[in-house]
Amino acid sequence: MLCSTCRLRPPVTDDGRCLLCAGPAGAAAPMPPAPAFFAPQQYLRSPEGLAKAVVVLLTVVAVADLLAVAAGMNVRRVLVAGMTDDFATYDEAEATLADNLSGAAGVLQTLASLATAVVFIIWFRRVRLNAEVFDPSMQPMRPGWAVGAWFVPVANLVLPRRIAGGIWTASAQTNTDGSWRSVPGTVMNLWWGTWVCSLVTSQYAARRSWKAEQPQELVDTAGLVAATDAFDIVAAVFAILFVRRLTRMQGERAALGGYPLGTQGAAGRAH
Repeated sequence: MLCSTCRLRPPVTDDGRCLLCAGPAGAAAPMPPAPAFFAPQQYLRSPEGLAKAVVVLLTVVAVADLLAVAAGMNVRRVLVAGMTDDFATYDEAEATLADNLSGAAGVLQTLASLATAVVFIIWFRRVRLNAEVFDPSMQPMRPGWAVGAWFVPVANLVLPRRIAGGIWTASAQTNTDGSWRSVPGTVMNLWWGTWVCSLVTSQYAARRSWKAEQPQELVDTAGLVAATDAFDIVAAVFAILFVRRLTRMQGERAALGGYPLGTQGAAGRAH
């Protein structure tokens, strides 16, 4: 639509005239309001349900590791028994069964670990977003790194722990008088230390296992793999303690009030 008088410019007045044709009266004509843009509101969302799922899956991982240890030691036993008489009385059927049990345990480990990793990262992102509400100044990296940091080669041995430290500090409950209260990060450090050690040792054991050809090498690697599986159980236990402790800390911090609540309620009110 153009000005009803000059047919050259867009109208700005109620009677359809442009700014020039309307004269001084048009100068005071109200202009359409500019659209307003608002930063998205940060809300607390309960990590309790995700934490329970992570704990259950970590328990499954520990059980799968335990079965893998038993299967690995059985493989080692069969190999050692065969080596005693230079495999003269080696039982092929028993060896095949031992290999099949070891393979089944390995598949269970892989499936359990993948499912746990997915749910754990979702939980980790949830507590990181809550930490942004509690105290963004304590966060060393942006929220998106709570997911991305796990997929950066080599750096994923450091960055997630750095992010976890910021979450831990921001989630520490303040005292009743409003003063800051620090919470020792022993559980967090044990979780991260055992996880990194488990990851490194399992990679080393896998490489040794792929290269093993001689009977004695197979025996040694079977014992090494069983030992790394046993250590993975320890890492899973510390991971459970870390998840439960941090989730409880966020619930205590949210219970102090004064934070915006999301559709799922505050972190401390969904227990």
